[in-house]
Order: sequence, then structure tokens, then C-alpha cells
Amino acid sequence: MTTMPPGLPDDILAAFPATRSEVRIGYARVSTRGQSLDRQIDALQAAGCRKIFADKKSGKNALRPELQACHAFLTAGDTLVVPELARYGRSLHDLITMVGDLRKRDIGFTSLHESLDTTTPGGRLVFHVFAALAEFIRELIVAGTHEGLAAAKARGRTGGRPTVVTAELLKAARDLLPDPGRSVTSIAKLLGVSVGTLYNHIPDLNELRAAGTKAIDAQAP
Repeated sequence: MTTMPPGLPDDILAAFPATRSEVRIGYARVSTRGQSLDRQIDALQAAGCRKIFADKKSGKNALRPELQACHAFLTAGDTLVVPELARYGRSLHDLITMVGDLRKRDIGFTSLHESLDTTTPGGRLVFHVFAALAEFIRELIVAGTHEGLAAAKARGRTGGRPTVVTAELLKAARDLLPDPGRSVTSIAKLLGVSVGTLYNHIPDLNELRAAGTKAIDAQAP
């Protein structure tokens, strides 16, 4: 059965923040320094944001200093506002995790382009569906991986790290590699192989990793 990620309680329609401060803080991002933030900032200002944080480069959350500063600035009762979901989370898993963390801190979340607002029952329901979908996809990938490994074992593998890299294992790796929320190390561990094995048998590994990032950035105009 699909379970909800941490931070998203069973009571999906419970209000958060419980008591709103009416303070709206904005966050904007562009992928390269050559792109302009003006359109996003104008939208956030029109939405009533009293302070706006903006990153001018792509990268993982840890490499986005303004995002970290924005999260640190927010306090209980505030609402974080973003121009669109792709500017905030780089994957569905990433998005659900960060919104879940905001909920733990009693901070609301609004995405202007998608008209999602967790301060409303409808918005909270949509994010609950997103969370369920993300977990369902993860479980399908893991189940498919386990089935592939079981099939390989039935053909003669006896356990431990595989001595023969099978087509099923490589397919599972290719399905997992574009996910920015997973490191190459975690994928190798899940599949029971070394990181070196993945690099040796998947010559376009770096391209697959980049594809996951580009898929998120491609949503931006």
C-alpha cells in the first residue's frame, strides 16, 4: 500500500499554516546567469510578496544559496510563493519533500502559474495526490528492479554483487538515472552493483543524469 512521505499527515485537509501571518515571501530562479528574473519578480510582487529571494543558476538544492536563505527566513504562519513549480522543485520527489518540510514548520506554499495554494483545502488535496503519485512511481521502479534481479538470479546468479550485468539490470539503471532526486551511488546500492560497474556498462550515464535536470528546466520559458 502506498504511504505518504514524511511531513504530509493523514489529515490532508488540515489547515496549514494553522494561523496565517499574512506574510508572503517569494522565491524565483533562472537556470543560467544570462536569463532575466524580471518577469518572475514582477509576478511575485503583484502577488503581495514583501521580500523575494532569487537564484541565478541551476543546481541541486544545496547549491542554491538563495533557496537556503529563503527557507531560513520563513517563520511559522508565513506563506512561500513561487512563480511556478519548476522554479522551486527540480523533481516531483524534490517538490513533495520541500513542501512537506514547510508544513512541518507551519508554513504555507503557493505556486502562481499552477494556481496551487496549500492554504486552501483544494490546494492541500492536490499536493496529497502529488505525494501519492510520487510514492507510487517509486514503488513501481523498485518493484520492477526487484523483478529483474529475481529473473537474473533464476538464470544462475546466487546472490551478492552480480558477476554478470544483465539487460534487466541495465534497464532498471537507465530508468533510475534521470531522477535528480537519486545519486548514482544510491542507484548502484539499490541494484547491488558498484558505481564503477554502472559507469563501465552505461557509456551515456552522464547524459542520462543531465536529461533529468533538463526535463525540469525545459518547463521554463
